[in-house]
Amino acid sequence: MSKTTRATQMLTKAGVAFTTVSYEYDPNAERIGLQAAESIGEPPHLVLKTLMAEVDGKAVCVAVPSDREVSMKKLAAAFGGKSAHMMKPADAERATGYHVGGISPFGQKKLVPTALEVQSMEHPYVYMNGGQRGLQVRLSPKDALAALKAKAAPLVAD
Repeated sequence: MSKTTRATQMLTKAGVAFTTVSYEYDPNAERIGLQAAESIGEPPHLVLKTLMAEVDGKAVCVAVPSDREVSMKKLAAAFGGKSAHMMKPADAERATGYHVGGISPFGQKKLVPTALEVQSMEHPYVYMNGGQRGLQVRLSPKDALAALKAKAAPLVAD
């Protein structure tokens, strides 16, 4: 498995300190983020899943702890919209240039508005997808926010 992806190239170019962690990706896992957390031996709240959604018809990217669900109401509010829904997998792949299970917020084909769950900012580090199945990057959530020109917002359901 290559540890050089569009995601890691973007982070390197941005001068972000990160490390990569590889794991055995299970294509049959019910919840990919939880399987990644278990495989790398980290608590699920530190392993963020990347989700592609649409707010008022416009693509957005969010990263939330792998053991939490996104609130569509909070998601819409985070981007100043009225309604939100998850993107279909094929649409997410087309929009990002990554395969489901390997979608990273870093190095996507097009820069889209991005938000990270605000609770993630409390941790010294988080893991995010590194741009391919079975690859995570470990980095500071503040560095992730800056590299993505993202915002921190409450996104998860209560």
